[in-house]
Amino acid sequence: MSELTARFDLPLGVRAPGAARTLVRDMLVAWDLPDTGWLDDAELLVSELVSNAVRHGGGCIELSVQSHEQGVTIKAADGSSVVPRRRDPGDDGGFGLQIIEAISEGWGVEEFQGGKRVWVRLGACPPAVAF
Repeated sequence: MSELTARFDLPLGVRAPGAARTLVRDMLVAWDLPDTGWLDDAELLVSELVSNAVRHGGGCIELSVQSHEQGVTIKAADGSSVVPRRRDPGDDGGFGLQIIEAISEGWGVEEFQGGKRVWVRLGACPPAVAF
């Protein structure tokens, strides 16, 4: 399988997570990947990444999607250097990293001058997760 990559710039705002979900789903469907049973997981993960970038980041959000031999990697970059951290879940949130860790095959943060890039990886056929 060849490697495919797409990049999108999203303005900060309440509509960014929905736009990101649509862009990622449409791109993954257009790539005609052999495993598509995890598209809902990809949408949920990108929604978490972009929602956090809107809430805690700054500037424009750069979203990238990459298909490769190991699966799919989704990255969201923003203008904040604050690294995501686990916090106690409550009425105002705090479930994001738990969701990301439960659904993804892995995640991490790449720091760069002027911000950070948070990535999640989905394997070729992620296992079903019960909450």
